[in-house]
Amino acid sequence: MIKIKHFLLLVCIAGCFVACKKTDVGDVYDPVPQFKADTTAIRAYVKANNIAVLKNEQYGVFYQIIAAGAGNVTYTSTTQIKVDYEGRLLNGTIFDASKGTSPQFTLGGLIPGWQIGIPYIQKGGQIRLFIPSYYGYGNAANGSIPANSILDFTITLNDIPN
Repeated sequence: MIKIKHFLLLVCIAGCFVACKKTDVGDVYDPVPQFKADTTAIRAYVKANNIAVLKNEQYGVFYQIIAAGAGNVTYTSTTQIKVDYEGRLLNGTIFDASKGTSPQFTLGGLIPGWQIGIPYIQKGGQIRLFIPSYYGYGNAANGSIPANSILDFTITLNDIPN
């Protein structure tokens, strides 16, 4: 019985040491400097390419409404959307496209940049989104998308089925 108590005491002490371990400074990611760099890069890109954009002041996503569409849908995280889209990096590399297949998505299951931008248009609308990495895939690479990538999407909202 004494051996079991000593073993449990040892496990508890070891657990305390693990739980109290300081985080290595290299493990902490501060998104603020990257967000500022992304914002500067987006502003430079749209200026150099003469693209008229607006900025969502709350989140910092830049957008260009190409066509507003028609309707009066109030979007929620469960809203279903059918879209055609093309995703590019600022260097012009296309990393994804629907290629006319019009996939259906649940708005709440998409990257935050889409959740912020899609509500600016209605069925039949088209929007171009310039998404800072924080509202895309952040500091993690995703397939052919490098970490900390600004995303440039052109999206056509074909249908809102629900």
